[in-house]
Amino acid sequence: MKFMDEYRDEKLAHKLIAEIKRTVTRPWVLMEVCGGQTHSIVKYGIDRLLPKEVELVHGPGCPVCVTALETIDKAHAIAQRPNVIFCSFGDMLRVPGSEADLLVLKSRGADIRIVYSPIDCLKIARENPHKQVVFFAIGFETTAPANAMAVWQAKKQGISNFSILVSHVLVPPAISAILQSPDNRVQGFLGPGHVCTVVGYREYEPLATQFRVPIVITGFEPLDLLEGTLMAVRQLEEGRAEVENQYPRVVQRDGNRVAQQIVESVFEVCDRNWRGVGSIPQSGYALRPDFAAYDAERLFDVGAIATQESGVCISGLVLRGAKKPHHCSAFGKACTPEHPLGATMVSAEGACAAYYAYGRHLQPQDFAAKGQPS
Repeated sequence: MKFMDEYRDEKLAHKLIAEIKRTVTRPWVLMEVCGGQTHSIVKYGIDRLLPKEVELVHGPGCPVCVTALETIDKAHAIAQRPNVIFCSFGDMLRVPGSEADLLVLKSRGADIRIVYSPIDCLKIARENPHKQVVFFAIGFETTAPANAMAVWQAKKQGISNFSILVSHVLVPPAISAILQSPDNRVQGFLGPGHVCTVVGYREYEPLATQFRVPIVITGFEPLDLLEGTLMAVRQLEEGRAEVENQYPRVVQRDGNRVAQQIVESVFEVCDRNWRGVGSIPQSGYALRPDFAAYDAERLFDVGAIATQESGVCISGLVLRGAKKPHHCSAFGKACTPEHPLGATMVSAEGACAAYYAYGRHLQPQDFAAKGQPS
């Protein structure tokens, strides 16, 4: 495919791998932030092609995975109301709450619909004036502009039976939390290309300076990831800690100002709970007071929800890069995509789902080959 195959060129990939091998002189641990990057790494076996000195660990860049269990349980409570049409992207339907998931609730009669854009919900709201239409607004900075636009349009058009359950999370505070964690092993980052398409990478520069870590904004194709790894390793070997942009065909330093403006007009920064990680200050978006009428959590009064996490699932450790999916005793056994214990096994961007999809649960001997921790 034009404009795709050139980023999957096998000869160029081997040249980059050879250059990484020539460059590295000691062990380094890098974290890819985005779940899309994790899936590419596992799908193409990039982590296995790298020299043993370079270890890739997986970060909290799967928005479905880090949506707090409390928020999922609130979504379930709202979705079961008889006057509600609950709308969501498809990847949230299988995410387990304390008792069930949205797909189970749908089978029990709840009106739960998959949409491909939050703007679709406005049409549903106009067609169902006697129903409350709620959209599950999750995601990183990438999806925030569309969600903000849906709320802005609803207010402009006078649509009063539409609201959103907000669970937006922000990447830079998560990176800061990871680096301050006592069990942190990460020495450099492959930064999230899609997020930076919207917000740019200016706000990553203070992180690189403060924590003395390289951050390379990286794309999602094999050559993107290999070149990003080479750039990060070069910085580490040279004692540098800067933000570099491997993904200039998509990402600019200042990002997309139009998208940023609509987000800033509708949302404000707030503290946010992350599933498996805990509360991270100033790491999420909440609706501004001018748009409080579109806040589903306030409208449906679901502030107090008791939650119950799986006692076996280690997704929190996976999301922090402290463990890998195969370190979990339930991985590929009690926990599978058909019967997931945690969100990292459900989402299309989850690390556990990636390991399972590409057969890592069938080949345990391969994990010891590079001397990865067990």
